[in-house]
Amino acid sequence: MDAPIRLADHDLAALVTDWIDWAEAAKRLGVTVGKVRTMIREHQLAAAVPNPGEKGAGQRVPADFIVDGEPVKGLSGLLTVLHDGGYDDRECIAWLYLDANLPGRPIDALRENRGAEARRRAQAMAF
Repeated sequence: MDAPIRLADHDLAALVTDWIDWAEAAKRLGVTVGKVRTMIREHQLAAAVPNPGEKGAGQRVPADFIVDGEPVKGLSGLLTVLHDGGYDDRECIAWLYLDANLPGRPIDALRENRGAEARRRAQAMAF
């Protein structure tokens, strides 16, 4: 039996189809790029390099994380729970975009205001 793929080993470019750079994230949020950096550091957003092998590739934010000029409701709390459990941004993004039998992906649950089950599973996973 094959071992499951670790979250860190998932191909984020295949999981997340729409990425934005920090400048575009700042524009959509109505803040500065410096504020986006702070939001990432404080786990209000997450960022990763989608294709680590790509020369000159920088960190990007999944476009799904921003809705109507705000981070998706519940994202910050979920990211904090996962980070407290030892997961990094790359692993958090992978988990959010994998079908975790919720039904569906946790990012979709958050975007549809059905985040309670996603948070519960993140808490169980992080401890």
